[in-house]
Amino acid sequence: MPKFTFPGRYESLAQIASLIRQATQELGLSSLDSYTVEMAVDEACTNIIEYAYGGEGQGEIELEYRIEADALIITLRDHGKPFNPQKIRPPNKKAPLKRRRNHGLGLYFIYQWMDDVRFEFGEGTNTLTMVKRKK
Repeated sequence: MPKFTFPGRYESLAQIASLIRQATQELGLSSLDSYTVEMAVDEACTNIIEYAYGGEGQGEIELEYRIEADALIITLRDHGKPFNPQKIRPPNKKAPLKRRRNHGLGLYFIYQWMDDVRFEFGEGTNTLTMVKRKK
């Protein structure tokens, strides 16, 4: 499984996206599925920078991926502040735009775009595993 480490900076997101795009093409995902995987990873990495580390340059993002016969498994690790995804309220999609929260859609979209999403926390490491299956 290839393993990469990136500085926790927004400028790293382009390199991460390039790796994910390459992996989705290798698996043979559709253009739409490739795009949604790329967006899910981008959102997760942005959350690591903003929330786990509290800003740019505070830590690193570790990325691993594995391609199986019909799935892409992506693992992101950081050593920042853990969070409980169960505490994030789902967005109220029926509320008028003016009354919606400015944040909080990223996690919702990650769950919508990926087929499996798992969080693990322990010994100073936060691990997010996302799976996208080929249709």
